[in-house]
Amino acid sequence: MAGLMFNVLLQLLCLSGAAMWAVRGEDPYFFFTWNITYGTISPLGVPQKGILINGQFPGPNINSTSNNNIVVNVFNNLDEPFLLHWSGIQHRKNSWQDGVLGTNCPIPPGTNFTYHFQVKDQIGSFFYYPSTAIHRAAGAFGGLRVNSRLLIPVPYADPEDDYTVLVGDWYTKTHTALKQTLDSGLSIARPAGVLINGKSAKGDGTDEPLFTMKPGKTYKYRVCNVGLKTSLNFRLQGHTMKLVEMEGSHTVQNDYQSLDIHVGQCFSVLVTANQEAKDYYMVASTRFTKNVLVGKGIVRYTNGKAPASPDIPEAPVGWAWSLNQFRTFRWNLTASAARPNPQGSYHYGSINITRTIKLVNSATQVDGKLRYAINGVSHVDPETPLKLAEYFGIADKVFKYDTISDEGLPKDATTVTTVAPNVVNATFRNFIEIIFENHEKSIQSWNLDGHSFFAVAIEPGRWSPQKRSNYNLLDAVSRHTIQVFPKSWAAILLTLDNAGMWNLRSELTENRYLGQQLYLSVLSPARSLRDEYNIPDNTLLCGSVEGMPLPKPYTI
Repeated sequence: MAGLMFNVLLQLLCLSGAAMWAVRGEDPYFFFTWNITYGTISPLGVPQKGILINGQFPGPNINSTSNNNIVVNVFNNLDEPFLLHWSGIQHRKNSWQDGVLGTNCPIPPGTNFTYHFQVKDQIGSFFYYPSTAIHRAAGAFGGLRVNSRLLIPVPYADPEDDYTVLVGDWYTKTHTALKQTLDSGLSIARPAGVLINGKSAKGDGTDEPLFTMKPGKTYKYRVCNVGLKTSLNFRLQGHTMKLVEMEGSHTVQNDYQSLDIHVGQCFSVLVTANQEAKDYYMVASTRFTKNVLVGKGIVRYTNGKAPASPDIPEAPVGWAWSLNQFRTFRWNLTASAARPNPQGSYHYGSINITRTIKLVNSATQVDGKLRYAINGVSHVDPETPLKLAEYFGIADKVFKYDTISDEGLPKDATTVTTVAPNVVNATFRNFIEIIFENHEKSIQSWNLDGHSFFAVAIEPGRWSPQKRSNYNLLDAVSRHTIQVFPKSWAAILLTLDNAGMWNLRSELTENRYLGQQLYLSVLSPARSLRDEYNIPDNTLLCGSVEGMPLPKPYTI
């Protein structure tokens, strides 16, 4: 009956851009109908072709609560294939909904596809974006928040309002031109500016406020770096920010004047309107770049009349400051997240590590063109998505497992880079350690789908087993994105407790597009519905699996 009811409700998608329905015995459903189109936008004053969702740039926010079912019917009105990825959403047992080219066939032009996923056992601040080509450079990104259920207390008073802030670098070249640059073997170089919610204040007195605050009230700002390649420093003129959440984890509530936010990362801060009633600048400026670019937005007190001061607070300089700030981030051990038990009841530091994987990123030339690699392999997406090839039993015809070593790059490694699908065969429910070594002169940002991990260390130099003595094994923040500074390393610990095919990638769009990503194949030997869902009925099939009969479904 519930399945029949769901199908009936699905037909109602066309009636509204968003709707909420409750099915008896199930968690609530939220329905969205999104039309993806091109449109002219001018966020930096230069008209360019953008990608809009229901005519909006940035796209609409999704506001959900733990365990809600999200159903998004995406109509691709572009002239090229398209996918949306839900960054930070773990899709428990359901990598079919992840929206990356290793799991999903892209949505062909002129057709639609309906995502259906549950934000199971999660809270926090996330975002979505297009994972195909360089579409992220044109828009179609937006905020995705998962609120705590009412029965689980949040470790701070309810704010007066809850705001989403999407910051990111921006290029005035079209996504098509940027893709052509990368396909020709060149870098897309430096961005043209920085946007805050798709805009950048001119500062000439004509700017409308992005947000308003009532004097004496406290507000929650969810900040995500949705840009292509640049770390940013975020600050609010004249105000202190109290960090309370980071990518799905409640944090120890320290106060900051500014916070570095690297590509793909999100955090939530509380800001109290306790200053003179007037306008203030919200500022996001580039970090680790030769020329600093600044994006601004107006925050207005409701009874304020005076303009914002032109004196913008200075940003920090150098990455040592950013590293030291990272070390101040701590997991709130006593707070409850999506479940009633305190976060600190999970003692990750006492679990034995069963496997260590060291990943070394590199930039190289292949046939005279720029490529990026992990352990000497530069990933390419085959015509048949990896997950589909594996599920239909033809993986051996599409890709090879374990083309990279767990040991990183050998010291005597040649400069030869292999261009091929990069899939690591991982063991379900193993507790593993991943080391990211960055031998380059630029910062990295890494994201893992389907899981959260404990960011236990970032240090300069090269990693060795002796460095484990420096790990934070008590209250490292559980999150899904971590930065690695130049000539440095980072270590994460996690349990591979979510069966599926999961993307581990550089969040820097250029690096990802040119091969700096891999997939973790986490298979349950039981092939049971307890561990992973069957392929959805509406799954798009392409490549070698198109027309093949469906495999025998999983059972309990």
